Amino acid sequence: QVQLVESGGDLVQPGGSLRLSCAASGFTLHYYAVGWFRQAPGKEREGVSCISSSDGSTYYADSVKGRFTISRDNAKNTVYLQMNSLKPEDTAVYYCAAEDLMPSLDYSDYESGYWGQGTQVTVSS
Repeated sequence: QVQLVESGGDLVQPGGSLRLSCAASGFTLHYYAVGWFRQAPGKEREGVSCISSSDGSTYYADSVKGRFTISRDNAKNTVYLQMNSLKPEDTAVYYCAAEDLMPSLDYSDYESGYWGQGTQVTVSS
């Protein structure tokens, strides 16, 4: 069965950290560009970070640059999103997506790819 499964979302205080995981099954994730996206209530889905399939190049939205880090563990067929210095505005459902294309922060580029079910991140005191 081909699927992506996100995990690691939680309730955390401002300034805290979380690591999200995006685990693939049924296909080899390192052949695909992988993006992390988030959607807060009443807002459009936005790109957070992505990593290329070829050379591991990484890209970040300005809102998370310097705080979030995307990485791959090919042996575990998993992509991670390390989130530090979390802010209340980071609260959202976080999704990962994989597509055979150049890395992109535009979620519409992943429409024909694989998507996970999402994991909730809540930053609140």
